[in-house]
Amino acid sequence: MGTSVRELAAATPGTRDRYVDLLRVVSLGTVVLGHWLMAVVTGDGVGNLLAVVPGLQPLTWVLQIMPVFFFVGGFSHALAYRSLLRRRPEPHTGVYALFLRARLRRLLRPTMAFIGVWGAGALVVQAVAGEAVSRGLSGMALRLVAQPLWFIGIYLAMAALTPPLLRLHERYGWGAFTALLAAAAAVDLLRFAAGTPYVEFLNFAFVWLAVHQLGFLRADGRLRAPDVPAALAAAGLAGAAALVAFGPYPLSMVGMPGEQVSNMAPPTFALLCHGVWLVGAVELLRGPGARLVARPRAWRTVIAANGVAMTAFLWHLTAMLGVYGALLAVDAELPAPASAAWWAQAPLRLAAAAVLTALLVAAFRGFEKPAAASDVRAGGTGRAALGVVLCLLGILGLSMVGFAGLLEGRTATLVAVDVSAPAAVAMALAGWWLVVFPVSRGLRPRTPAPQSPPATAGRYPQARLSFWLPRLNRRRG
Repeated sequence: MGTSVRELAAATPGTRDRYVDLLRVVSLGTVVLGHWLMAVVTGDGVGNLLAVVPGLQPLTWVLQIMPVFFFVGGFSHALAYRSLLRRRPEPHTGVYALFLRARLRRLLRPTMAFIGVWGAGALVVQAVAGEAVSRGLSGMALRLVAQPLWFIGIYLAMAALTPPLLRLHERYGWGAFTALLAAAAAVDLLRFAAGTPYVEFLNFAFVWLAVHQLGFLRADGRLRAPDVPAALAAAGLAGAAALVAFGPYPLSMVGMPGEQVSNMAPPTFALLCHGVWLVGAVELLRGPGARLVARPRAWRTVIAANGVAMTAFLWHLTAMLGVYGALLAVDAELPAPASAAWWAQAPLRLAAAAVLTALLVAAFRGFEKPAAASDVRAGGTGRAALGVVLCLLGILGLSMVGFAGLLEGRTATLVAVDVSAPAAVAMALAGWWLVVFPVSRGLRPRTPAPQSPPATAGRYPQARLSFWLPRLNRRRG
């Protein structure tokens, strides 16, 4: 980085909402820690601690904090898009295209680096080991490391839909959020009561966009009154508890192996209520959180973490599987999951995973470096929108099929369409090229050419004009 963390901290304007940056770091950090804790690796494969010890599932009502990240995304997207509108770029540059490229370039570069490295590694492993790789721990790792990419896909969709949804928010305020809330409830009603096929996939949009819409409300200061966060927290918690107690929803707010109904895939109305309560809770903590990041050392830590957060998120499962792979390679005895010895070993495994993640971040952090403003070129709205759609489909498809399918021919069903790993990678790369790379010369913003002075300028200086114009006007009168 050209600018040090200390310099960035010193240059932070007093108007910046530092608490939002803290929430971004805490939410991603909690997801990473939760994945490390929940993973149960044995010689036979990878399991889930929450399935081994169902009594721990209530912890997901705190550890499933991804709604907070999407809430923060709504806040940031609203501010970024409005900033572009205020600057009024030339009409041919396209505000929408500029917004997408500026928001997604930093997100897609580390993602494509991750896909490229793991894709190449998967091809090498499968070429050497052949079909045997799909039956072992290596094959499971090739499928597992791609799963967190679903989050990238959802975030892409949120950025792409920000302009129209922001306009709805500016017109209807709380009404736009309420409409998304009602739509998510209607989808679950059609799903569970009427048995309507495929309707549940609509909640990938309605649930997460409703949380995103709360970020718009925060950007306009509509969550600042103390009674609003308290009402959100109480209503969301009560709603989620009632739905789990009396409805068809599971207790866990994360996906569980073998369950018929998941609150996550696709998202349910219960998960939306959970997200609402989390948003209310973090807003109630705004005062203490703001005081914390007002301290110079704490703020420098937040800046440093934000600079590598996406890279750490992408590679944290790689680090965790690397730790377990090393233990298996040296024939270390792995304690029985959830046993006393397993819990005693947990701090060492977490520390080792953190160290390996730090090494991976050091290797790949350059891909997360933000682009200079002059490097973010504009382009056609259609080109940018098509790029986002291709990235969305490719990344979501890859999160489902994994890297193990690159040579196996394995497919996964994305909504109602079968997607293979090669097709998913191809769509992601094509979309990335459309969104990030420079466009044709005719679409680039241009600096207006300097105009030549009029031919009369040299013969009629301003002093002469000021003398003759009044006289000419009198003669015309």
